[in-house]
Amino acid sequence: MNPTHTFDDARRAVEHGASVDEAAKGLVANLSEHERLWCLDGDAPTWAGLKFLNDDGYHKSVFVGAELDRIGFPGIRFSDGPRGAVVGNATAFPVPMARGATWDLDLEERIGDAIGRELRAVGANLTGAVCINLLRHPAWGRAQETYGEDPYHVGEFGAALTRGLQRHVMACVKHFACNSMENARFSVDIQVDDTALHEVYLPHFRRVVDEGVASVMSAYNSVNGEWCGQNHELLTDVLRGEWGFEGFVISDWILGLRDAGASLAAGLDIEMPYRMVRQQHLPAAIERGEVTWADVDRSVERVIATLLRFDHVLSAPSPSIDVLGTPEHRTLAREAAARSVLLLRNEPVDGSSVLPLDPAHRVAVIGRLADTVNIGDGGSSDVWDLSCRTVLAGLRDAIANVAHDDGTDLGRAAATAGAADVALVVVGYTYVDEGEYIGETDPSLMSLFPPGDEADVVDQFRGSLEALRHTTKPERTSDRPRMFSRGGDRSSLRLPHADVALIRAVAAANPRTVVVIQAGSAVITTEWVDDVPAIAQAWYGGAEAGPGLTDVLVGTVNPSARLPFTVPVDEADLPAFDRNATTFTYDRWHGWWRATREEITPAYPFGFGLSYTTFAVRDVAVSADGSQIVARGTVRNTGARDGADVVQVYAELPDADAPARLVGFARVDVAAGAEAPFEIIVPVDRLATRDSARRAWRPPTGQHTITVARFAGDPAATTIQLNPGNTAS
Repeated sequence: MNPTHTFDDARRAVEHGASVDEAAKGLVANLSEHERLWCLDGDAPTWAGLKFLNDDGYHKSVFVGAELDRIGFPGIRFSDGPRGAVVGNATAFPVPMARGATWDLDLEERIGDAIGRELRAVGANLTGAVCINLLRHPAWGRAQETYGEDPYHVGEFGAALTRGLQRHVMACVKHFACNSMENARFSVDIQVDDTALHEVYLPHFRRVVDEGVASVMSAYNSVNGEWCGQNHELLTDVLRGEWGFEGFVISDWILGLRDAGASLAAGLDIEMPYRMVRQQHLPAAIERGEVTWADVDRSVERVIATLLRFDHVLSAPSPSIDVLGTPEHRTLAREAAARSVLLLRNEPVDGSSVLPLDPAHRVAVIGRLADTVNIGDGGSSDVWDLSCRTVLAGLRDAIANVAHDDGTDLGRAAATAGAADVALVVVGYTYVDEGEYIGETDPSLMSLFPPGDEADVVDQFRGSLEALRHTTKPERTSDRPRMFSRGGDRSSLRLPHADVALIRAVAAANPRTVVVIQAGSAVITTEWVDDVPAIAQAWYGGAEAGPGLTDVLVGTVNPSARLPFTVPVDEADLPAFDRNATTFTYDRWHGWWRATREEITPAYPFGFGLSYTTFAVRDVAVSADGSQIVARGTVRNTGARDGADVVQVYAELPDADAPARLVGFARVDVAAGAEAPFEIIVPVDRLATRDSARRAWRPPTGQHTITVARFAGDPAATTIQLNPGNTAS
């Protein structure tokens, strides 16, 4: 291989047959010590960077790391993006939890493609869009950023988003690992045994790694006594040793590591986003022999090799900035909003169901959120979309006679409802009630910050800001604090008292009352559910939330969403949750499989959702050939409307102490009165169990119970006993 002095030289070496690792190693060998250290953190100065962040910088510019002008190496250019590109005025898609409710992997991949296009247009080459921490408890403040409670379901959605994104940018999966508490994220230590870690809290990360994700972001919390940003077991033993991950690892923002040398030795490649802990302490750690230059080179080589691996993507022409908010992307956002609307209840009143609405009827739309742009968290996932449409706006497009009341006066709201044919009450949460937590932290963490910035780095940073494209701040954010909103874990799983009082007042005035819930995860409905005939969960539905919901309410789109989590009857039905904990134990038991073991009947089970038609799963057959299990059958649409159902495959293991698993699913579109076949293939290694002593996996043996159902606990399910190594009987 010829000498490699520039990134273009490394590209040419790869074109002529060198591996990306060889080309990266050759390039690193020609870097100075200063250049190699420069690649190990973000390029921005800490204090000037924080000042820019406080001036809404998260939405104005990508975060740059490891850029080396001398050799033409672009480094990483990061923007967040779970529900759309965070930089610029991009398209706001429904939050990931809403998209998880679609059970539609093709839709998620298309959304990833659209977000990826917009990210490239704003100058990003890396995005933290793939957030897949499990919803262990619905009080978690950032529940809306993930896809659900089940590791298989979450992993498949994370993989689908990754596929779409990586047509245009590198994807980063986060937060690795066990990051399912928000308020205590900077201080809590999660205690988790090897079996629970690998069978429950890591499978979805491995799935996304197997999909070829470019990068992994470590979490703030510690696991088994070591901070995730310097956790050798997670970042090296598991991620690289067991899984064969070939990309690079970045820290979470600002407080993502505590020790410069320990983080490097553990396998964290880039501290983001500022020259902060490593800039201060890594040279001395090398001098003391705590880490070596070989450790430095290894991390730099990983970063360069990954960009070489993705060079065919990143060298392609970037889309024009005009791609942000295109009609095509807004149509996709509307499709996703409609697909995500979850019909939980639709009881008849006077012999007919309340939904779908008749556009000729008078509709009263009531509640503080009915005419509010409510697209979710105000933290790092917020999208500055300038064209968001509310529930009220969507309904007025489709229904001629719509009256609106904000619900602040119960008597007036009841009178408005009573004068209508149907009343729609929009209730729930906002970014104030749940989201990323930017509140009080341990004062000792201030010791991680440098006393000042490097003058030359500040000059370079300020020069880069002068060239930024203008980004317009949405009017809806004008009353928020600078930087991020406070957010945090929920203090309650129930609706605010004022919302419950409003529901009851409206329902008393109009028996045909529909409740629409906007929230990022489960809301307990027990205290008021019997007061109303119809309930729909509409999540934080993105820029087209109003039109998408309207499409379902008037029947243009038949609801097909299914729950990505379990909705309990009462808080006591859930595992413990302490949002202020300093140490907490995660075991294998939460979600639908805990409810099954404890014989707890949920208000609404995992995988459940109603439609305007009805379905039956028939002619189910399950076979095994030693390498895979195949479930086949047909879905019959027994109603009068075209619709889609979701067939789900569950497995109970021979070990009575092991949780049951979701192991496959398929969304099936079926015309009215027709039937459609399904085939769900389950590789047998999806049933493997963890052998902690060997740090390996045991292949499945013995009789397994395979259940083909429409939701967890479905009484009409088909159950078959089989040994995965044999043919089913």
